[in-house]
Amino acid sequence: MARANAAYYAAHDPFADFTTSPEITQVFGEVLGLWAAVTWEAMGRPDPVLLVECGPGRGTAMADALRAIGQAAPAFRAALRVHLVETSPRLRALQAARVPDAAWHDGLDTLPPGPMLLLANEFLDALPIRQFVRRGGGWVERFVDGGVFVEVPLVGEGGAARPPHPGPLPEGEGDVLETCEPAQAVAASLAERVAQQGGAALFLDYGPATSAPGDSLQALRGGKPADPLADPGTADLTAHLDFAALAAAASAAAVHGPVPQGPFLAALGLFQRTGRLARTQSPARAAALVQAAQRLAEPDRMGRLFKVLCIAHPALPTPAGFEA
Repeated sequence: MARANAAYYAAHDPFADFTTSPEITQVFGEVLGLWAAVTWEAMGRPDPVLLVECGPGRGTAMADALRAIGQAAPAFRAALRVHLVETSPRLRALQAARVPDAAWHDGLDTLPPGPMLLLANEFLDALPIRQFVRRGGGWVERFVDGGVFVEVPLVGEGGAARPPHPGPLPEGEGDVLETCEPAQAVAASLAERVAQQGGAALFLDYGPATSAPGDSLQALRGGKPADPLADPGTADLTAHLDFAALAAAASAAAVHGPVPQGPFLAALGLFQRTGRLARTQSPARAAALVQAAQRLAEPDRMGRLFKVLCIAHPALPTPAGFEA
């Protein structure tokens, strides 16, 4: 999955195959920017402070966030330094056109030290997963060989081994267990950093709030579901994020959530901002803005499947959107 996705992002415009929240409405990036501004205030207004985005796509969310910050929180705008974690030269060029004052990084390890606010929308779901299948009371690991799945018994020094998963394991024959070790490593690293240097990291992605068995590997090619094993490097591969495992990996810091995306965005003012913006637009554009907000927040669309989780310094108060 890792090599296939790397080839895909290097050679394709991913937004031809799927649409992310920042591309649906400008209000998404705006409210996330204002969330960062409120959190910066709670941090004691450090200057300078890093504003980081992982997987920034075309730079749409950051551009929208910075515009809202500049209008509503000019002191925060003056204090922040923009850093984008992006490996694709194609996407970096698009981002530079919208966020020209950014600094770019291939990974989190080259970010400069200091307090940080990090945003990551649909970033972790694209990281490679491992799949394990319950067979005959034991476990096998599923690999891809020649375009088909093959199963290899999972063994350790003492014989049969258990999958590397922090929670209870399913016991049904044929149950599939997925784990995303790179996502857990990101959570652990960021938890240690914000606990030591201050700040918060906000993740918006799709998946269950609690760990559950199931095969969630999926592919999109040309905007339509495709066989994940066919034509490697030509489709976007993703899998549901295990938020419980992510939270467990971030134990060095305070973890808030996960909460459903719909109530989270509504608490940040998604509909109020959309209403104000719609009043300045043509009737057709106003209706489109309202429909976009509904798409992000309604439970039967993106509002329930997508979740939000925050990893923060333990001394920070409960971040906006996570109140009971």
